Amino acid sequence: MRAVRISCVGTRHLSPPSSAASCAAHSDVSASPSGLIISDAEEATCGGTPSWRIKKSLTCVCFNRKRAYERICSNLTPLQEERLKRLRKRMKNYFDAARPDHQDALRALWSATYPGEKLEALISDQWKDMGWQGRDPSTDFRGAGFISLENLLFFAKTFSTSFQRLLKKQGGKRAAWEYPFAVAGVNITFMIMQMLDLEASKPRSFVRSIFLQMLSENEWAFDLLYCVAFAVMDKQWLDKNATYMEFNDVLRCTRGQLEKELIMDDVFRIEDMPSFSLLS
Repeated sequence: MRAVRISCVGTRHLSPPSSAASCAAHSDVSASPSGLIISDAEEATCGGTPSWRIKKSLTCVCFNRKRAYERICSNLTPLQEERLKRLRKRMKNYFDAARPDHQDALRALWSATYPGEKLEALISDQWKDMGWQGRDPSTDFRGAGFISLENLLFFAKTFSTSFQRLLKKQGGKRAAWEYPFAVAGVNITFMIMQMLDLEASKPRSFVRSIFLQMLSENEWAFDLLYCVAFAVMDKQWLDKNATYMEFNDVLRCTRGQLEKELIMDDVFRIEDMPSFSLLS
């Protein structure tokens, strides 16, 4: 991918800096003396593409995809504004164990996860089987809010085969101390929110800008990306023969893989991401 700035004087071409060698890179790399775009290598992960940052003074940046220039603008279309507003509202919705609709969502998650098995109560040891830390799953939503429950429910209903495979830790050589499925899901939601930086008033990275284009095509882009992220995380986990204490490292590498795929030439929808093929 090549980023360019269009002006009345001419076109400026920029080439990405080399990828970070590991998750532990800690240096900033400027892609242009003019400061058009900078790459924050501290956020570059596991050999993935460094995060492209868009300078605040710019309203539009173009990059070359498949020999055609595509413009990414901080000025959103009305549809993007509407859907971003709706997504932000979801992100700010904290889980409230006293709300009947939130209780119903928990029950729906149980039913989708264990069809035919009765949930004895909303506070029950049964939840531990799904990978919650205790008897009351509501205490685990503090980091990411109600949207993390919505993400899990969307995954369970949309890609039930993959959901069940990851829940039951099927396939591959598994660690003696595996990651807790449900809590991992909450962490994945939080990681995606950080990666997309959706609370910022203007786009500060290509990844966010590209995602907003995807959101205008599909209102469920965030939920689909979550499902891809969960599958990628599990694959990274197996590839690295990771154990529970390495979960955060695996999550950082998962973010790097997602960022790398989102800016690929052929990726215009979440469904175009190579790792989407992991879902079934």
